[in-house]
Amino acid sequence: MPALLAVWDYAAIVGYFVLVLAVGIWSSCRPHRSSATGYFLAGKTMHWFPVGASIFASNVGAPMFIGLAGTAAASGFSCAIYEWHAVYLLIALGWVFVPVYVSSGAFTMPEYLKKRFGGVRLRIYLSVFAFVLYVLTKISSEIFSGAIFMQQFLGWNLYACIAVILLVTGVYTIVGGLTAVIYTDTLQAVILLIGATTLFIITLVDVGGWYQFMDKYAHAASNLTLSNPENYTCGLPRQDFMHVWRDAVTGDIPWPGAVFGLTTIGLWVWCNDQMMVQRCLSAKNISHSKGGSVFAAALKITPFFLWIVPGMISRIMFPDEVACADPATCKAVCGNEAGCSNIAYPLLVLRKMPTGLRGIMLAALLAALMSSLTSIFNSASSMFTMDIWTRYRRKASQKELMVVGRVCVLVLVALSIVWIPVMESSQGGQLWTYLQTVASCISPPFCWVFLMALFWKRTTEQGAFWGLVISTCVGVVRMVLEFVYPAPLCGSFQPDTRPLVLKEVHFLHFAIILSAVSIISTVGISLLTTPRPPEKLHRVTWWTRDDTTDPEDSESQYDSGDENNDVEKPETNSPAAEPKRRSLKVYLYNWICGIDDTPKPKLTVEEKLIIKKKMKDIGEDPFSRKITAFVAICVAAITTFLLGFFN
Repeated sequence: MPALLAVWDYAAIVGYFVLVLAVGIWSSCRPHRSSATGYFLAGKTMHWFPVGASIFASNVGAPMFIGLAGTAAASGFSCAIYEWHAVYLLIALGWVFVPVYVSSGAFTMPEYLKKRFGGVRLRIYLSVFAFVLYVLTKISSEIFSGAIFMQQFLGWNLYACIAVILLVTGVYTIVGGLTAVIYTDTLQAVILLIGATTLFIITLVDVGGWYQFMDKYAHAASNLTLSNPENYTCGLPRQDFMHVWRDAVTGDIPWPGAVFGLTTIGLWVWCNDQMMVQRCLSAKNISHSKGGSVFAAALKITPFFLWIVPGMISRIMFPDEVACADPATCKAVCGNEAGCSNIAYPLLVLRKMPTGLRGIMLAALLAALMSSLTSIFNSASSMFTMDIWTRYRRKASQKELMVVGRVCVLVLVALSIVWIPVMESSQGGQLWTYLQTVASCISPPFCWVFLMALFWKRTTEQGAFWGLVISTCVGVVRMVLEFVYPAPLCGSFQPDTRPLVLKEVHFLHFAIILSAVSIISTVGISLLTTPRPPEKLHRVTWWTRDDTTDPEDSESQYDSGDENNDVEKPETNSPAAEPKRRSLKVYLYNWICGIDDTPKPKLTVEEKLIIKKKMKDIGEDPFSRKITAFVAICVAAITTFLLGFFN
């Protein structure tokens, strides 16, 4: 039964909502929100701290509380590779990828592909595909994870809780744009770290310290498993639970897949996905972009202590529930025959956190859930508006783009609510593994399109497009097989009748195979087609990022010199200069949609060129370059030590 929260718990939750809404409204009143640059890139005014905090908070969603902690409870330290692997990729984001994206002047990742290859097929393909994936995987997993947590906490009506969360998140995302998202993300990252750190300390002390924790986990199994170890071997802890690197054949995360397959998944998530890249693009200059990425990399070291270790401790404290091995028992405990490891973290919070702190932890969950949802909403609306809508409305005004971006968020909210019962009825025995499995079937082709776009100038539009189509089809076939042929449940005594491609080929190994298909098809088709001339590759590859001239067909559609710049500044004694009287309805409409109809002074051609140059500037002062490089080396060294220590 759900635990009843005390008055102080509810006070913490209410206080959290009030604080987040206040920050969201405050940030929505800041300047730079009445243009596409302001709404989608926060006016390119962000400093390194909010950029890094927003990257971290956007990634640490509800699946981290449910999926990562649950997987740790089931298998031990191995899932730490997902977090520590990201450290190196975030550093690559700041030092390798962002300079090219900024130099090209792209708002979105599909727009970058348009600038790099020309044509519209790649841009539309990636935009539509990413938009669908956001709705079906990212948003749905956040909602599903949040539902598990809130059901354990409150026992409230599931759909009412989700609707309230989506409503609040949608409001300040629609009103404030990326500026509101980043500032609220910064607040939520602080709440996440405080709440999770508190629980880590409480539970580690309660279990008897680190060495007692390691010893007790080795024997953490349900009474049913301990009484019948021969029949329920799947309910016993793995013998290699204390190792991050697992055997290439028998490991749940085999080391070749962790090194090579996971790299392709991670490159897509951290270096090519609009949701993460957009935060770095919002930085005021390249130094702050690097600072934000390395700050996020440093924060990615912490999930091992904040979610993985507590998830394992939960199995020690509540083995009959978290480590249930019989489908009937698991169904009775958590309603899922596949297993109950997903409730590991919620149980720990409910039964070990003191009054008041339970409310803070629920607020931390809401922070994680809302932070990720707002990031998804803003990124998806950016891609739809800038990559799909402008394809059919080439002369769309800034006002129209602002309205379309916000309507897109409303549509996403509606689709998310409709998707709730689908996610609730789907399997979730290993949510984290499920998400990584889907990513391994989808991410590698997109990863290699971006890698070859940056580093191989011979890559052609035809090669990139058809290589992407061919490899995506192969990945979708594997993904469909995963759903059609699920693995037999623990303790069900059913034979494993899955095809060999599922039974013998780990999903991370399949990511390596899919990468090979993508590389071979893209390279082969590119060599058979005509490459782009050098004059069209200025500032869009790693090798040409410092060119002083733009490519011949570069677009200026989204430059800062927007339609408002063409409005002549009225004379001070003319009627146009007098403030217009607006009704309350018109005022609220303009505020919500970020529309500023006050006449702006007209910019000269020289002024527009200066703004454009600033938007694409990747120069750094020597001191900032040295500081960010030193911090990046330190963070990478610490991560390398941890990976070696827990080998």
